[in-house]
Amino acid sequence: MSLLVVGLSHRSAPVSVLERAALTVDAQSKLLHDTVAAEPAAEAAVLATCNRIELYADVDKFHAGVAELSTLLARHSGVSLEELTPYLYVHYEDRAVHHLFSVACGLDSMVVGEGQILGQIKDALARAQDLHTAGRLLNDLFQQALRVGKRAHSETGIDRAGQSLVTFGLEQLAGREPVEAWAKGKRALVIGAGSMSSLAAATLARSGVDEVVIANRTLERAERLAQILAEGGTGVRARAVRMDAVAAELTRADVAVSCTGATGLVLTGDDVAAAVSGRTGTPAVTLPGQAGAPAAGDADRARADDTRLGTPGDGTEGAEGTDGPEGPDAGPHIGDAHAYEQHGALVDNSPSVGGGAARTATAVARAQVAAPARTVALALLDLAMPRDVDAAAHRVEGVRLVDIESLAEASADAPMAADVDAVRTIVSDEVAAFGAAQRAAHITPTVVALRTMAADVVSGEIARLDGRLPGLGDKERAEITQTVRRVVDKLLHAPTVRVKQLASEPGGAGYADALRTLFDLDPETVAAVSRADHLRDAPGAQAGQQDQHHQNDDPKRGRA
Repeated sequence: MSLLVVGLSHRSAPVSVLERAALTVDAQSKLLHDTVAAEPAAEAAVLATCNRIELYADVDKFHAGVAELSTLLARHSGVSLEELTPYLYVHYEDRAVHHLFSVACGLDSMVVGEGQILGQIKDALARAQDLHTAGRLLNDLFQQALRVGKRAHSETGIDRAGQSLVTFGLEQLAGREPVEAWAKGKRALVIGAGSMSSLAAATLARSGVDEVVIANRTLERAERLAQILAEGGTGVRARAVRMDAVAAELTRADVAVSCTGATGLVLTGDDVAAAVSGRTGTPAVTLPGQAGAPAAGDADRARADDTRLGTPGDGTEGAEGTDGPEGPDAGPHIGDAHAYEQHGALVDNSPSVGGGAARTATAVARAQVAAPARTVALALLDLAMPRDVDAAAHRVEGVRLVDIESLAEASADAPMAADVDAVRTIVSDEVAAFGAAQRAAHITPTVVALRTMAADVVSGEIARLDGRLPGLGDKERAEITQTVRRVVDKLLHAPTVRVKQLASEPGGAGYADALRTLFDLDPETVAAVSRADHLRDAPGAQAGQQDQHHQNDDPKRGRA
C-alpha cells in the first residue's frame, strides 16, 4: 500500500472554486466512508479548511487511486469532476509526506508560519480515528506531522512570521496605523462563537477596543465567550446577543468580524447599506462610478453563490503562505482606500465573475487616477469560507471590506528567509526519517516470520534429541537447548539487522521479498504477523490505543 493525496488549495484554485467545493462536517464523514469503501483505498483522512481540501489515502494502485479519489472529491463537494480536475494536485509517497509536513509547519500558508493549521490537522486525525478510517499509516503520518510542526515552531523563528489570519486581517483593516492605535476605543461586533471567532474577539480585546459584542445562533456559547472576555483582564466590555440582533448591533459597530458555518450570506450588501444608513442617519450611497463597481448582473451572480455548501464550523485555516510561484506576491495593500478600490476592480472584473483582461486594465487605470479617499464608518472582516459578507458591501460608501480573497492577494512571503530555510531543512530531514521508519516497518513482519521459523526448527530438533537420548538429564538438556538457540540467534543477528538497514533506504522494498524467497518463508505466516500489527494499531482497539499512547510519548519516534 502507498500514500496518496489529492486536493486543491488557494495555490491551485481560485477562491470562487474553493468556496463551492467547501465540505461540511457531514460531507467529510461521508467522503471518508466512501473512500475506504472504494477498492483502491484502505485508509482515509480529510484535511478541510477555508483554504484547502485534501483527501489522504493508503492505496494499492496509483492511477486507480487518483481516479477514484478525484471522483469522490467532486461528488461530495458538488463541483463537477470536469470543472474540478484542472485545479487538483496529486502527491504520492515521499512527496505526499513532504506536502503534509510543509502544511503543518505553515510553509504552504498564505501567511508563512501561521500555527492554526496544527489544530486543524489534529482535528482531521481525530475525525478519521472516530470514523475508523485511519489505520497505521495515516495515524503515524498525521501524528508525525503534528510533531514536525511543533518542532519547526520551537526550533526556529518562524513564529515571528506566522501571524494568524485574524491578526493579518486586522492589519489590513488598520492600513498604515498600528492595530492597537486603530482599534483603540472602537466598538466591535463578532458574528459567530467558534474557534476563529473566539480568536478574533480575543485579539480585538487585546488590541484595545472599548466593547465587543458576540452574536451567535446558540446564545449560550456567545454568553460563555463574552464572560471569558470580560474576565480576561483587558478591561473590555463584552456582551452576547442573538443572531436576530445583528442588524441593530451593526449600526453601532465600528468594526465587525464574521466567521460562521452558514451556507449562505450572513450580511448582504443591503444589510450593510442599511447599517451605515442607520448609523449616519442618511441613506447609504453605493459607488457605481468608482473602480470597484461591477457591471449589471454581478450582484445577482454573487447572490447566486448562496447555493454553495457550508464550511466545517469556524475551523478556518490561518492565512496561507506564498513560498511558490503561484503565491500572490504583488497584491495591493488593502488598508489603503485607493488600493482597496483597485482591488475591488480586480475582483469584480476577474474571469471567474465574467470580466476580462481589457475590462480589468481599464478599471484599474481608472482607479489609479480617479478613486477618491473614503472615510471608513464600518470596517468588515470576513473570515468565512464560503463567505459570510456579500462582496457588494465594499461598494457602500463608508465601508471597508477585507475577506479571504483580498487577504490572499495582499499576503506576501515572510521576510525571515533564514527561518523559512531552517524549517524547510527540518521538513526534508523529517520526511527522510519518516520514509526510513516506514520502510523498516514494512520488513518487520518478514523478519519476525524468519525468527519464528528458526525457533520452530530449534524446538523440532530438541524434540528429536529427546527421542534419541531419553535419559538425558534436565540440566544437560537445558544447556543444549540454550546453546542451539544461541547459535541460531548469532547466525540470524547480522543478516536481520543489515536487511532492516537496507530496507530503510530508498528502493529497499525488495529486500523483504528476497528474504522470503531465500528462506522459503510461508507467505501466510508473514501476512498473519502483518494482520496482528494492523489489529493492534487499529483505531478504537484498546491495545492499539495503548500502543499509540506509548508511541506519542516517544519524542524520537519516526526519526532515524
